[in-house]
Amino acid sequence: MLLNASGCLDALVAPEVAVALDAFVTKTVTPEPRAGNPPVRIAETDHGMLNSIGLQNPGIDGFLESTLPRLAELGVPIWASVGGACAEEYAHLCARLDRRHEVVAIELNLSCPNVASPEGEAAEIVAAARAETDRPLYAKLSAAVPDLGVVARAAQEAGADGLSLVNTVRGLAVDERTLRPRLGPEIGGYSGPALKPIALAAVFTCYRATGLPIVGMGGVTTGQDALEFLAAGAAAVALGTVLFADPDAPRRVRRELDEELRARGISSPAQATGLAHEARPLRASVAVA
Repeated sequence: MLLNASGCLDALVAPEVAVALDAFVTKTVTPEPRAGNPPVRIAETDHGMLNSIGLQNPGIDGFLESTLPRLAELGVPIWASVGGACAEEYAHLCARLDRRHEVVAIELNLSCPNVASPEGEAAEIVAAARAETDRPLYAKLSAAVPDLGVVARAAQEAGADGLSLVNTVRGLAVDERTLRPRLGPEIGGYSGPALKPIALAAVFTCYRATGLPIVGMGGVTTGQDALEFLAAGAAAVALGTVLFADPDAPRRVRRELDEELRARGISSPAQATGLAHEARPLRASVAVA
């Protein structure tokens, strides 16, 4: 299953990219509209990208009235990402979304590095959301915690159906000429290829700790990357920063993943999930013409 990372694709601007996915994850929606952070909001780095958008979005009313109906016209299953300042706000958002048939799953953004962290533990937020919806709930967690496995288990016990791993991590880019931060808000969320080892470790840890379905993301640019996330324990893979540079990435990564699976004698992506946790050897990949 191939998705986009929340905030890395505007499906209404690039519908041809969205329809190549198995599900589309919306930008994070908050209770009230947010204008986002002042520019500069994006800075390229040697091995990735920093962003500090600040959760710009129309708020839940605008999302339900305008954005969601237009997204539904694309015919792609919709996962709604939500964010708030406290457990009660997450619960309110989930209650509103629970009434809309267009939304097949809800991702709880518990880890955005560009805004203040929500008050309360992840378990409290998940429990509040769980009380308001029967939709599948995926908790999106940060790798920047002392024991991610403990946080993941707490989210599971509170009612999470799955995990999204990982969000960006905080980073800083300095202008070579002025020696000042390149982003308007100074600190931003770092993503791209250099995030991959961190994300893989998070997926590996949380798969072992919970056994929950995991959407793995962070530095996925090739089918080989996707296969490694599956092996670490992901049941699905999301594309993020690569979508800014390669609109054909969903189709290309899917094709490359299929080639890698065939080369290794693996019958399906599902059969690859968790292979890194098994002791038995796996046939090495061979070049595919």
